[in-house]
Formats: sequence, C-alpha cells, structure tokens
Amino acid sequence: MTTRRVRARRGEGALLREEILCAAEALLTEAGTEDALTVRAVAERAGVSTPSVYLHFADKDALVEAVCLRVWDELARLFRANAHGDPFAAMGRCGRAYARFALDHPVQYRVLMMRPSAGPGVPPAARECFRLMVETVARCVEERVLEGDPETLALGLWSAVHGCVSLFIAQPSFPWPADQEALIDHIVKIAGYGAALYSRLPPAPPPSAELAAELDAFGARLAARSADD
Repeated sequence: MTTRRVRARRGEGALLREEILCAAEALLTEAGTEDALTVRAVAERAGVSTPSVYLHFADKDALVEAVCLRVWDELARLFRANAHGDPFAAMGRCGRAYARFALDHPVQYRVLMMRPSAGPGVPPAARECFRLMVETVARCVEERVLEGDPETLALGLWSAVHGCVSLFIAQPSFPWPADQEALIDHIVKIAGYGAALYSRLPPAPPPSAELAAELDAFGARLAARSADD
C-alpha cells in the first residue's frame, strides 16, 4: 500500500519535484516504456495527490520529458572522457560513445530525440547534443583535419550517428548484423572520413574511374605510412 505523503511545507517544492521525478524514473525503469508514466501512477508511487504533480509539470508529456532528461548528464561525461588526444580520433570515440549512450537508454533517447518536444523551441536534450558535437568538431577544424563551419559539419556528423541509433531503436526486429558495435564503428568512420574528404573536393566531382584511382592511391599512401609507423 502506498503511504500518503504529508503536505509539503513552504519552500519544499523543489524536494517534492525531485521525489516525483524519482518515482517516475523508477516506473520507467521497471516498465521499459514511457506508457507507464501516467500522472496518476507517478502520483501513487510518490505518495502524493495527482494535483500535486500538476503543480510541477503541466501535463504528462512535460513529466516524461523531465524524467528522461535526468540521464543526459551521462552523455556529457562520456564526451569529456573521450575528448582527449588527437582530435580526429577523439571525434570517432565521441561518436561511438554517443551511439552507445543512445542504445543504453533507448526509452529516454526515443522520447527526447525521436519525437517532438513537449515545450517550445529547441529541446534541451537536442541543444546539449549539438553543443557537444560542435565542441568536438571545432577541435578538428582547428587542426585542419576538417575544413568548414564547425556547426554545419557537426550537423552532418550528428545526423549520421543519430540515424544509425534511431534505426536500431525503432526497428529492433530488422536483421541487423550480429556485431552491432562493428556496424556503429563502420557508420562513424564513414561519417568522419567522408566529412574530411568532402571538405576538400572540387565543386564538380571527377569521373568515377578517375575518382576511384585517386582514392586507391590515397588509401595506399595512408596504409604505407601506417605500416611504417
């Protein structure tokens, strides 16, 4: 039986909000879906009245978004942990960390990044993701491994990784390869190397055979240098 909480005293509103969010997070973890987060169910779990929940959250969508945002600090921590060393290698590590974060928190990612936000403007989760991407890409631009506007480049790279994890989350029954990490690594490398190459291409691409020959020569030079190192 749920114990009814005593009425909050003046100044305890932040504490009550945190208790509501903790109750909602517990329900989300147990059910594995945001459908379990009805205002009534969260109120019962927190031991408060339904109107008490509405004092802090305008509706169910706002409550769901708030509880899903609680994991987002973990993404920033992962970016900081992977941002050291060579900028291009760090960008790859951050891309893989982003993908793993999304797949480790599929419900939160789906709520915050795969459907319209409950509030106006750019959703906080998307704003934070983009900020982290731009910071990572900017280091590559400073090193000249990428050329162009960091925000434009970040949007392209973010779109590639987001598309990959969104498909994993939205289509779990699709016959994905057994090694999910290898596919993520493949997508991250395509996006990263593609961005580095594209920023140096002429406006009109050369004929396919000529482009293939140039890429073969470029790849052979890099492979030889890597072997020497």
